[in-house]
Formats: sequence, C-alpha cells, structure tokens
Amino acid sequence: MAKTVFAGFPKEGIEFFRSLARNNKRDWFQPRKTVFDTRLKEPMRELVHEVNREMAKFAPEYVTDPDKAIYRIYRDTRFSKDKTPYKTRIAASFRRSGNDIHAGGGFYFAVSYKEVAIGGGMYMPLPEVLKKVRAHVAENHAELRKLIRTRTVRDLYGQLQGEQLTRPPKGYLPDHPAADLVRFKQMYYYVELPPELATSKMLQPTILKHFRAIAPFLEFLNRPLRPQRKHLIPDF
Repeated sequence: MAKTVFAGFPKEGIEFFRSLARNNKRDWFQPRKTVFDTRLKEPMRELVHEVNREMAKFAPEYVTDPDKAIYRIYRDTRFSKDKTPYKTRIAASFRRSGNDIHAGGGFYFAVSYKEVAIGGGMYMPLPEVLKKVRAHVAENHAELRKLIRTRTVRDLYGQLQGEQLTRPPKGYLPDHPAADLVRFKQMYYYVELPPELATSKMLQPTILKHFRAIAPFLEFLNRPLRPQRKHLIPDF
C-alpha cells in the first residue's frame, strides 16, 4: 500500500482564520461553522491520523486518538483579559500514554494564518512532576547535555527554551554540575515556520522531521514519571 501524504490545508481554511481574527464573535462564527468543520477540523483529523501512523514507528507510546489530540477552537475566557471566544489556530498535542497535559513532555503542532508552530517538551508541569524531573536532570545531566547539543536539534530548533529561576532551586547548590539545568521551570523546543507551509504537501514531513529530532529528549523528560513496576514477593 502506498504511503499517504497529507496534501496540506485548503487555502479557504487558512483564510477562515484570518477573517476570524477580524470578526472574533459568535454571531460571525456560527453561520460559518461549516467552513471550519470541513476546511480545518476534518483536514486536521486526517493530518493527525497520518502523523500517528508515522509516529508509531519512532514514538509509539505518543500515538494519540485525534479526538483527544486536537484542541477545541473555543477559548477558556474565565481567567483571561482577552474575552474573544475563539482561537485563531488549530492545534494538536501528543502525550505519552498515561500522561495528562501537566505530567511530563509531549509533542505539539499548530496551524494558523500567521505561522506553523512545531515543538515539544514540558510546558506547565505540576510541582510534583517538576520535582521528579529536576532530580532526574541533576543525576543525569551529562546525558541531557548530549541530547540538547545534538546537531539536528540545534539546526531545527536552536537552544533549549523555557522559563528559568534566577538561581538554582532549594536543595541545589550554585556549584552543582547541573545548576544551570535545574533552574528550568519548563523545558521545551518550539519553532515558528512560514504560514505557506500549512497549505503545502511538505507540512506532514516537516512536522515529523521536527518530532523525530526531539523524541529522545521527550523520552528523557518522561523517564522518571513512568509508573514503577511492583515486585511481587513469592508466597512460599
């Protein structure tokens, strides 16, 4: 069977987001919801399906049902000064099996009229998750340094990103060999590419190339978060 390649989003879909940015209100969106469903949501499901198919070869535990991977277009405005009801992008995330959005690292991509964004890592970890990952980083900092210095990663993404503390957190001395790394409150890679990529057949292979590059980095972040196997004591 020939390998399927996503042909790109219809230009009408990308233009829909441009118009939505100027008319971000329910009265404008609702009569045009069919355009969103057919020109953006359904193509996105197809793209996620194809990304999953290829990701099964190099990151099988991150394969995610499209219904769970794709974010809703409706914004949560409860705690935001921006009260516009709709997002002007469509995005998907791929979490390691068993992890939720605040537990460990995952892959991410988003499409809008402004750019195509691709990345992955640990963005908003819960405090207990961050504590485990920091301890893991402190103990295995040489391994992490090797991963983030990989030429492919640097060529595609540049430097490791994420908010940092001004000094090492409690429990880590300034002269600790991993002092610079444990300061990270987030650890991720993220890049914005030209919007023209969204309507191109190169979108799918570009996403996968970027995902493959950081798959070892994500596995490193998630290693201390895997459930520990219980050792059964034989009953003699």
